[in-house]
Order: sequence, then structure tokens, then C-alpha cells
Amino acid sequence: MNITYYGHSCLYVENGGTKVIIDPFLSGNPASGISPDEIEADAVLLTHAHDDHFGDSIEIAKRNDCPIVAVFELAMHCIRLGAKAHAMNIGGSYSFDGFRVKFTQAFHGSSLREGDQYLYAGQPAGILLTMGDKTIFHAGDTSLYSDMKLIGEMNPIALAALPIGDNFTMGPEEAVYAARWLCAKQVIPLHYNTFPPIRQDAGKFAAMLAEHDIACHVMSSKETITL
Repeated sequence: MNITYYGHSCLYVENGGTKVIIDPFLSGNPASGISPDEIEADAVLLTHAHDDHFGDSIEIAKRNDCPIVAVFELAMHCIRLGAKAHAMNIGGSYSFDGFRVKFTQAFHGSSLREGDQYLYAGQPAGILLTMGDKTIFHAGDTSLYSDMKLIGEMNPIALAALPIGDNFTMGPEEAVYAARWLCAKQVIPLHYNTFPPIRQDAGKFAAMLAEHDIACHVMSSKETITL
């Protein structure tokens, strides 16, 4: 499994010829290092509807003729915008051709901006993504919650991608607890340094994880790791 980071909370995951992208905030993010028309994908996976996660989902899905996988309300919005979508909800799982998705809870918000209004877009989620014999966990935007212990007990998580920015999500100290509760062997920090309120020292976070023998990949945009 190859995992490429495109800034903020966007991961591009490839395995055995199958390619999915999670939370593709690209064209609105100067740190992404890539434009949406360069993305080849078999599916777009969304944790929630905020602009810095929904991003270029519609453009990527339409150009690749692939589905957007999201919670029901957000999936229906994507269909309204002319994209294919597969609707799911928290706790549900589904096996697609080459990968499996399970949505977990996340404690955050989820809304769509239309003009000066923000519309309800279903519950926010985390994503357990299994490709081949590896499962990774993209926590989405969330606070720390104790059910992460159950997620870790029930799933062999090879890598957890966790927000550390604080202000809108959990901060580094809570993310260390999350990594331990998830029994994650490796971690990628997400959702930090994109905007002033979420400035964090990822190196310090990596050092805190090292105290618990958990590897941390502080990634630059377009950098790839292999599990």
C-alpha cells in the first residue's frame, strides 16, 4: 500500500492498481502541490463536508467517472451536483472492487456552504480503509473520544492519520492518546499549519509518539510512504 500526502488532511492511497483519495482539498490549498485534474481515482472518500475536506471532490469524481463515498446526506448533495455517489452512514461498512470502507464516528461538525448559508450535511466521520491486507484509519476532524479504544481492539490498524491542529480538532497531546488507544503502529499528523489557528510543531508531536514506540511520518506535500 502506497500513501501520498497532499497537504492538510488529504491522503491518496494506492494498492494493486486501485486508487482512492480522501478529503481532496487541493485547488484551494497552496500547500497541496497538485491540481485536481492530475488526480486519477477509483473513488473519492469524504469524512465530512467542510470546504477544507470536501474541496475538489465533485471535479475529481466527474472527471474520473467514479463515486464519492460519504454519509447519506453528503452523498445526496454530491448527486445533486451531478456526481456519482455511494451513501453510507456511521458504523456501516461496504466492500468495493479493491477496497473496503467502514465509517466510524467523529466529534465535529459537517456543513455545506451555499452563498452566505451553511447547510446540514450529515454526521462527520472517520474512515477505516482496507486495501489488500492493510487497514488504515483516517480519523477525519475530531476530538479525542474513548471509543477509539474499541476501534483499535476490533481492527488491526497499520497506520492512523490523526488531526493535531487543536482549535477545531484535538491537539497533539490528545492525538498521542488516540494513537495509543487505536494501537496504531504508525501515525501521520493531519490538519495542522494550513491556517494560523492550527499552527503546531509536528516534530514535537513525533517525539511524544516516540516515547511510546510509535513511528510518526511528518510528511511534506507529494511525499509517499509504503506500508
